[in-house]
Amino acid sequence: MSSKSEILIVGGGVAGLALATRLGKTLGRSGKARITLIDKSFAHVWKPMLHCFAAGTVQNENDRISFMAQASTHNFEFWPGEVVSIDRDKREVLLSPLHASDGSKVLDSRTMTYDAIVLSIGSRANDFGTPGVLENCLFIDNLVEANAFNEKFRMEILKSFADNSELDIAIVGGGATGTQLAAELHKSLEIVDPVSLHAFDKAPPKLSITLLQSGARILPAFPESVSIAAKQELERIGVNVRTSARVAAADATGFTLKDGTHVPATLRVWAAGVKAPEVTKTYGGLSLSRSGQINVKPNLCSVDDDRIFAMGDCSYIVDDPLPATAQVARQQAHHLAQHLPAWLESGKEVPSCIFHNKGAIVALGNYNGWAALPGGRVMGGGMLHGLSARLGHIMLYRQHQIELFGLVRGLASIFADFVETIIRPSVRLD
Repeated sequence: MSSKSEILIVGGGVAGLALATRLGKTLGRSGKARITLIDKSFAHVWKPMLHCFAAGTVQNENDRISFMAQASTHNFEFWPGEVVSIDRDKREVLLSPLHASDGSKVLDSRTMTYDAIVLSIGSRANDFGTPGVLENCLFIDNLVEANAFNEKFRMEILKSFADNSELDIAIVGGGATGTQLAAELHKSLEIVDPVSLHAFDKAPPKLSITLLQSGARILPAFPESVSIAAKQELERIGVNVRTSARVAAADATGFTLKDGTHVPATLRVWAAGVKAPEVTKTYGGLSLSRSGQINVKPNLCSVDDDRIFAMGDCSYIVDDPLPATAQVARQQAHHLAQHLPAWLESGKEVPSCIFHNKGAIVALGNYNGWAALPGGRVMGGGMLHGLSARLGHIMLYRQHQIELFGLVRGLASIFADFVETIIRPSVRLD
């Protein structure tokens, strides 16, 4: 290459940050390309942990990775902002103005040029146009939303202490997020129990959790045996699991089902469905799926533009759709990190990305867990209550840390987390 190529990576989730880190080590370090990561926030969190942040069972202060710090040590640049449009003819992106928490403007709109752009902006829960959901429900699709839910959860717990009343929570969506959130919320109050006896001189209020799933079973992406076992475990700890319960509307008092039943809930969480952020509609007229995901070829290149790639939850492989999981996103990031340098330097086409399914894990707090392995084999449950599966879920997170930090810093981060669990409360109380 005669001059530096400009590679923009939009979105610092599992895939985006992994790709920026890897390309920074190769193209960035050698000076062959300038790698720029763009994200609306200033820090990365592992999305499969959001339900723990929402319940307060994990202290997310230590689980955030600063984009600026990561960029400074891995030869890429970071700019905060949201890409609100793409001019494919000029090869420019427009970033929205950046505002401080008090509403004051920090940065005006900015344009950035690119030779290649990789879109990795993740996904959101899909409300399917259900009346009242956007106005009356909480979401946990990112750290800001997870923290907002945790704040409301803690305040409602405090109110229930004062009023000696029951706290009703209803969660729509029986996939991994909704199912694991139900277990973590129960775990959170279980941890608070001995604390409350000293702080309030009374036992914690009763927590009523209802999990609503429109389909015939929860965890539909897992084998039926896991769905049955997970439902039994949730019911054992007191969660009311209702399947074939399609929500018709939401209001300030709860959910109304298609059959006319009303499910009362002080806190209402929507964790159903998957769709891309609305902003994909402004990305230069790129072809989108029904859920707003960017249509791509098997090599992750847009079907409309050879200089635009998309990976992770915001992408849709037209010929072979894949689930919106961290495992898929991570493998796609590794694929582009391996093949984009040759594409930039010599025009060699990026080959098709072949997904290798390594199974899936669902962990219900400290209560139980299961791993669904390729070939239909299931591990978990039994006398050890899915200990291997629950440890496996933790190890996936630790693997993610080591991949981003490197072995030495990754192990140091794990050790620091271990020390924090000894000196800090095991649930967020303030």
